[in-house]
Amino acid sequence: MNFLKFIVLVVCVTTFLESKIEAKENVMKIGLVQMHCTENPKDNLQKAISSITELAEKGAQIVCLPELFGSIYFCQTRDDVFFDLAETIPGPTTEKLGALAKKFNIVILASLFEDAGNEQYFNTVAVIDGEGKIIGKYRKMHIPDDPANGYDEAHYFQQGDLGFRAFQTPHAKIAPMVCWDQWFPEGARLCAVQGAQILFYPTAIGWPLKDRVELNRAEHEAWQIIQRSHAIGNNLFVVAVNRVGIQDQLNFWGTSFVADPYGRVIAKASSDKEENLLVTCDLNIIEEMRKDWPFLDYRRVKCEEK
Repeated sequence: MNFLKFIVLVVCVTTFLESKIEAKENVMKIGLVQMHCTENPKDNLQKAISSITELAEKGAQIVCLPELFGSIYFCQTRDDVFFDLAETIPGPTTEKLGALAKKFNIVILASLFEDAGNEQYFNTVAVIDGEGKIIGKYRKMHIPDDPANGYDEAHYFQQGDLGFRAFQTPHAKIAPMVCWDQWFPEGARLCAVQGAQILFYPTAIGWPLKDRVELNRAEHEAWQIIQRSHAIGNNLFVVAVNRVGIQDQLNFWGTSFVADPYGRVIAKASSDKEENLLVTCDLNIIEEMRKDWPFLDYRRVKCEEK
């Protein structure tokens, strides 16, 4: 009898320890690089490399850069000289970031002005794994055509042609989208049903200098609310990475943040400073929440079947 009790005790302890080990494996660290971007691409790239290095040395496993981090946000004006900023993917920037990813065995999400050839240009996120290889690309689907407010992207980019995609990494299944995609729920849902655990939104958004303060405040609050709602409605983490600083008619509002599956903002940067955020994300929360609030299982309209 005593022997049986001992066996039961061993099994219980083993099960408990295994659950703790599994839980630990599902806790990861994400790095957000909130930066001010200048007219000098070399300086911007070096700043990004320095920030990634700092975050990797502190334990970051996935690091995300802001939208079009290699340059100023040139989409406020129409000038074909900016097409000279476009590059191929793979290309010189992904080569340097790939070497960095391999050095630290991390995943890097880099938003770039992609020259796809045949006069096709895209606002693209390259996903680079710990071996330094590009495991996938996402081309921005929603392209703003709003020159009056400083978002004249339709002059520079075609609409993305790769669809919404989730990519498996050693740390989590992730799905990158870009800036204006934040405002549309369909992309978040399509990535969630592919198994995405974390949505990343590299971003370049700010307050138009001409707008009223109360309107600016309302738009900024809406920007957070819509992304937090993606986190809640899809039972996953949402990461928004913005730039900072005043350029032409926009004051980029920073406040890069991470929301957990309950929509709680678990980390947020300032509105006016460059910052490197290191955020711990417990992916176990996703499965816990999906047991209590199984939104994906109980859908009556399934967008992936359209």
